[in-house]
Amino acid sequence: MRVIIQRVRSASVEVEGKIVGAIGPGLMVLAGFEPADGAADIAWMAHKIANMRLFPDTEGVMNRGVQTCDGEILAVPQFTLFASVKKGNRPSWSQAARGELSAPLFADFVAKLHEITGKNVPTGVFGADMQVALVNDGPVSLFVDSRQTQ
Repeated sequence: MRVIIQRVRSASVEVEGKIVGAIGPGLMVLAGFEPADGAADIAWMAHKIANMRLFPDTEGVMNRGVQTCDGEILAVPQFTLFASVKKGNRPSWSQAARGELSAPLFADFVAKLHEITGKNVPTGVFGADMQVALVNDGPVSLFVDSRQTQ
């Protein structure tokens, strides 16, 4: 499982002209899955995101997590995180999990984030053409891979 985490002042996802998910201050998480991903990857990633200290304390040091600053999380499915660009100029998506596998993984990931944070987690629409808008805060952007935990 791979994610890009961005600290935002606000973020939203639009599908067919309608806002389907939006947050104020918090984290926007782009999430992609590969066929080998499972419950352990989802649990590890959700805990990491919920507890990662990316928000400033009173001294301006990133010591607070999304939960301690009453932030929100917007999750957006993003299969392109598993693009391979080793050969040629056209990315290959062969490493990404197909929709029938990744859609339930994404749903489980969102459910796990909700379970850990106790908050609703707005999302994009799996498989849709989405327009994502965000106002980066910092900017703070991180790439995290569940296979690279050490």
